[in-house]
Amino acid sequence: MQPFYEFSGAERAELAGLLGSVRANPYDDYPSFAAEVAALPAPAYFREVCARIRAERESGVSDVHALRDCPIDEVVPELGDEDPIGDKYARKRTFVGEAFLALFAGLCGTPLMAYGSRNNGDFFTDVVAISRYSGQQTGFSDSELVFHNDRTAHWARADFISLLGMRCPEEEVIYTTFVSGASLLAELAVQEQETLRKPYFHTPFDVYSRDTNTRQTVSEDHPILENGHSFRYVDTVTTVLPEAPPEAKDALISMKNALVRAGKQRHRLSRGDLLVFANQDGLHSRDRIEIVDRERARTRWLLKTYAFRDPEALERLEGRWLNGVPGLVAD
Repeated sequence: MQPFYEFSGAERAELAGLLGSVRANPYDDYPSFAAEVAALPAPAYFREVCARIRAERESGVSDVHALRDCPIDEVVPELGDEDPIGDKYARKRTFVGEAFLALFAGLCGTPLMAYGSRNNGDFFTDVVAISRYSGQQTGFSDSELVFHNDRTAHWARADFISLLGMRCPEEEVIYTTFVSGASLLAELAVQEQETLRKPYFHTPFDVYSRDTNTRQTVSEDHPILENGHSFRYVDTVTTVLPEAPPEAKDALISMKNALVRAGKQRHRLSRGDLLVFANQDGLHSRDRIEIVDRERARTRWLLKTYAFRDPEALERLEGRWLNGVPGLVAD
């Protein structure tokens, strides 16, 4: 997909200087970090970009956007594949990428979200390979990923996901693919939609979620289709309950067929690219098109955030925060 906006060299340098003035460490003191970012005087061109994105979301024009040549840290440390998150804590001493993601979320009116049981409650997480998850269906693997929502099985799911390219080896061809919920809905008959809106299905938690929270094994019974065109679904994993009526299995097959037929948007993230897309009003996948050097491909690192659709969506979960930090889900 074509970038929605490309920062000029001067804009990128100005933003990097502004974001680099934030002194708090988001992994040690997120509230202070968030307060510093919120107080930054965002340049007019960045406010304009975010306003246009908000307008396109609200009007239904698009739920996926790509920004190119965004400011990131001048020094991007090497992360091993045994404990890359620990390596990030030890080696990443500047937080321009994190500040950019936080400022973007604030200007778009989409408060950030995190999970108490995931990545130590960090609001800035990673798409990076961990050796013990090699070949498995998790963002911490080096494999392709089927179409899915992030945290499909969880009771609290982000509305938007942002991915910022920190290290993206140019020789390795890896795409993130997005299919909108509206496109999927158009491929389903009315009766199929009605069946998919009933709680005839469930979804197991991914392996990383099970490892970090032993209470997370399988979702509650849930519909696949919710709201206007929100889809709660992981291909090959979301399945029909044993006691569900026969039409539930037929509707699931129709869902799989719709996923093949629906139009898709693909983006190959480069260093400094920001890709942001709807997590519930669409599905996304990881496609490894051409891998020249498997070990080099494993060094790919995307900085990721989860976000609520708007402040009202954040407020609906008030009382579920860990240690009283808004957006940090106590799970």
